[in-house]
Amino acid sequence: MNTNKMPVLFVGHGSPMNAVETNSFTKTWNELGKSIPKPKAIVCISAHWLTEGTYVTAMDKPKTIHDFYGFPHQLMEYLYEVPGDPILANKITKDISDPKVSLDGDWGLDHGTWSVLCHIYPERNIPVLQISIDATKDLAWHLEFTKKLSYLRREEILIVGSGNLVHNLGLYNWKNPTEILPWAKEANDTFKKWITENDTKAFVDSDRFTRAMFTAIPTAEHYIPAIYALGLRESDDKLEFFNDVLTSSISMTGFRLG
Repeated sequence: MNTNKMPVLFVGHGSPMNAVETNSFTKTWNELGKSIPKPKAIVCISAHWLTEGTYVTAMDKPKTIHDFYGFPHQLMEYLYEVPGDPILANKITKDISDPKVSLDGDWGLDHGTWSVLCHIYPERNIPVLQISIDATKDLAWHLEFTKKLSYLRREEILIVGSGNLVHNLGLYNWKNPTEILPWAKEANDTFKKWITENDTKAFVDSDRFTRAMFTAIPTAEHYIPAIYALGLRESDDKLEFFNDVLTSSISMTGFRLG
């Protein structure tokens, strides 16, 4: 085993309020950060940056994006101030020539990234980049694209996918978020089974999706970051699930590979 290879994470990020709360999810994220060798940089694929084409943030100081509304001032004013890494961003765009990956100087870090990393790396001394999700591509395309990032693991770069395996806000039970919804449990259990069996191709084969799974991911943006993490899996990577909890129609389940 190559001991210099960085692990890969998929994090179920849930509510942006997790950024300013201390709970079982955030405590687990904090412990996770302590268990991983300190990376030279972090590359995050967040459910909240959808584009036409693929982009990588390339600014020295990425801004904290508050891409939500109706939350307390404490959250709306929260800043996760970390350095960017334009040199690494340029390297990625040059290394991946097909498909074309372009530099971005406008985006910054959305809450899919900073609400999680503020607990994993509260010291704020590690450069962070985001790579966008090309919303014009199908699931199989994303699985193939993520493999082009695999070399980064051996360059001390931590790759993080941030989304939710089950994410249907339209069916969320706000009065009783601890209610176990049968379809949500069925979908989450099936996704975990595929991950455990290393059946990554199932994740991009909609013919294998049940009605429960289509209900669990009515849109794909929160699901795709898990595909990015799974596409980077190698045969010697140990699998570990964490925060394996359903809150109504949202799964907080995350996993570590390696």
